[in-house]
Amino acid sequence: MKKKIIFMIINMNVGGTEKALLNMINEFPKEKYDITILMLEKFGGFLKFVPENVEIKYINDYKRYKDLLKQPLQIMAIKSFKALNFVKGVKLLVLSLVTKLLRDRSLLYSYVLKDYRTEETEYDVAVAYAGPMDFISYFVINKIKAKKKIQWIHFDVTQIGLNSKFVSRVYKDFDKIFVVSEEGKNKLLTMLPKLKAKVETFLNMVSSRSIIEMAKEEDGFKDDFQGIRILTVGRLTKEKGQDLVIPVLAKLKNEGYNVRWYCIGDGGDRREYEKLVEEHNVVNDFIFLGSNPNPYPFMEQCDLYVQPSRHEGYCITLAEAKCFNKPIISTNFTGISEHIIHNNTGIIVNFDEQEMFSAIKNLLDDNRLLKRLEDNLRNSVIKSSVAREMNKIYTIVNG
Repeated sequence: MKKKIIFMIINMNVGGTEKALLNMINEFPKEKYDITILMLEKFGGFLKFVPENVEIKYINDYKRYKDLLKQPLQIMAIKSFKALNFVKGVKLLVLSLVTKLLRDRSLLYSYVLKDYRTEETEYDVAVAYAGPMDFISYFVINKIKAKKKIQWIHFDVTQIGLNSKFVSRVYKDFDKIFVVSEEGKNKLLTMLPKLKAKVETFLNMVSSRSIIEMAKEEDGFKDDFQGIRILTVGRLTKEKGQDLVIPVLAKLKNEGYNVRWYCIGDGGDRREYEKLVEEHNVVNDFIFLGSNPNPYPFMEQCDLYVQPSRHEGYCITLAEAKCFNKPIISTNFTGISEHIIHNNTGIIVNFDEQEMFSAIKNLLDDNRLLKRLEDNLRNSVIKSSVAREMNKIYTIVNG
């Protein structure tokens, strides 16, 4: 009989977490495992890449819950009073007070899901994959029937305002907690040492073969630019750090370098970054390419890949960029040492405008350094083994 596994996420938006999930579920043998993805929202650029054998489910009433989960409860209470729904308004005010006093949103989640029926299917393993997201963790523990339950951590928990009280209470009910980098695991255990017996590293996996194949499927750059192409891939949000590199590009142009910076991704800070591009007079040289589920032709064709993130959990886009053996410069975020060795397979800098500028300038001025980085990356042994990582989840499923 096939084993049943369900992964719960927010949506299939074009992002590292979603791509890591796709890479992993493609490794499960179809004849042995039935895979289900449960989403809060029915959208995302990666939806079309979900294998046909994978069942997709949605939380039908999530639109009704979303405002309660995203908006301050006191604001929702006021809206209820204005709608003359006084009972609901009083309940929300009480919930607001109690959750603030206890620093625990479990009561809110219980209220939101009070009429939600527990999933009828019993799974061998249920995974809160979009982690840490408190609502999904709570849902997997309380609304999905499964023999084993796993929490996945994709981010640096010291950077995202983790509610340690909620986490310590809910995470104890998970059988395993996977963190996508060794450094990220250590940071989680520093905050929550009592979880040590449950916590293990599970490196995000990348299929270099499929990535290289996908790089041949589309054209990539369509302009006729003849200079140095620098590429960055990531959502247009503060944690990805594109605001750092816009002034860096302006400095490079002022120094006479014939460079153009291309940015693949979209997000809530795009308008702010467009204004920043205008302020630094690089409108024609910082190119917003938008979201693209297949950035690999651009990775293959660029001259330099730059990852300017403020913080990451693992950074799958950087792992993918390594498949093309291009020089890489990255900021020093959690997990970077598991990607590249400084001055050997890439350059690591602090999140600092001058350091980033100097690193790019030095690389462009030193062909021997550039060639050495490329050769070392080409000859490096990939740290993560797909088979080794998959065995970690097979052990739990078949346990």
